Amino acid sequence: MGTAILAKHYSAVVVGGGQAGLSASHYLTKAGIDHVVFEKRTAAHKWREQRWDSFCLVTPNNQCLLPDHPYDGPDPNGFMRKDEILAYLNHFVEKVGAPLFENTEVRLVEQTSTGFRVESAAGTMTCDSVILATSLYADRFVPRAAERLPRDILQLHTADYRNSESLPDGAVMVVGSGQSGAQIAEDLHLAGRKVHLVTGNAPRCARFYRGRDVVDWLTDIGQYDITIDHDGMTKKKHDTNHYLTGRDGGRDIDLRKFALEGMQLYGRFIAADGPVMHFKPNLKRHLDDADRVYNGINALIDKHIAEKSIDAPPPSVYAPVWEPAEETTELDLHAAGITNVLWATGFTPDWGYVGVPIFDGTGYPMQRRGVTQVPGVYVLGLPWLWTWGSGRFLSVAKDADYVVSHLCDHLSQAAPALKRAIAG
Repeated sequence: MGTAILAKHYSAVVVGGGQAGLSASHYLTKAGIDHVVFEKRTAAHKWREQRWDSFCLVTPNNQCLLPDHPYDGPDPNGFMRKDEILAYLNHFVEKVGAPLFENTEVRLVEQTSTGFRVESAAGTMTCDSVILATSLYADRFVPRAAERLPRDILQLHTADYRNSESLPDGAVMVVGSGQSGAQIAEDLHLAGRKVHLVTGNAPRCARFYRGRDVVDWLTDIGQYDITIDHDGMTKKKHDTNHYLTGRDGGRDIDLRKFALEGMQLYGRFIAADGPVMHFKPNLKRHLDDADRVYNGINALIDKHIAEKSIDAPPPSVYAPVWEPAEETTELDLHAAGITNVLWATGFTPDWGYVGVPIFDGTGYPMQRRGVTQVPGVYVLGLPWLWTWGSGRFLSVAKDADYVVSHLCDHLSQAAPALKRAIAG
């Protein structure tokens, strides 16, 4: 894996060796396009190095549809754990056999009069097109307020969490209730640790409803085929994922139930003053909004079942099993016995190497289905690049296939124009 000698020119350069970049390489090879893939670390390293020990998929294995590499194991309706995911990805890496340079950072991509110039740790080259497949999850994000917490409290980002046993004794504060935060809070809770969870605006979803996995219902309804071009869908690119889990065969994550079992819940974190953390009094709103989405998804399934006259178990509506008696707006970590703070606050993108004008006012790439406004520049692997599954194993192959097809058309159109420019 990896080429020994770097060429001076390629038809395409792919930046990023995760599932998106490797999917692009698969289709580029299939189309006979000479290319190279640069990966700052190692192929699919985030799955290997930034996942906790009990990590598992939250979507069924049957949604693992990397190009020419669908899940073919014994449990299509189950949820692969970390070691199984790595085996699936390792096999994909071997199957693609990409011209991959690992541990090779791309430092600059810039436009030239005839194409693009790419500076990498392995050398500089020119190319006719570039696929940026580095996603939005480049760097750990931790709010600057974390700097104000006492040094005797261990602080970790969720990317560095492995298991309960690896943390010092004492209670744990998890900041953030998205997919990672909610699942890690559960992991600690099941291990018998006292957990404090700072909530956010993440919605939740049932795991199973009316006899089936909700993902299967949503697939039948066509939710995964809705594109960002549909009315009102553009904002989805920044939405937080629903929290649920595939652990132990899959189940709901109900923060209210955790509270009944002793987990302490808070509204959004806003500041720290030494050992004292401050929160907005919006816990109830967060819980109510998450339940509203939960019941809304189930109602969508109810409508589908009624319209299709499907024989299924009766419908139900989630009723809160716990309500906050009051809103806690501050907490002294020392007094509460909290010795660990886990920041489930997500990641930030790193587009600093991109010297091509493809971004909007928020720093997000302007694109339609991966095609930017700069001819020859493409993006892949972003959440809601085109559909719900764009950033996941479900649809990254479809996006990569489309992008590479467009890239091939671009190359065929650009070549005659370049020859005419040179001749002129």
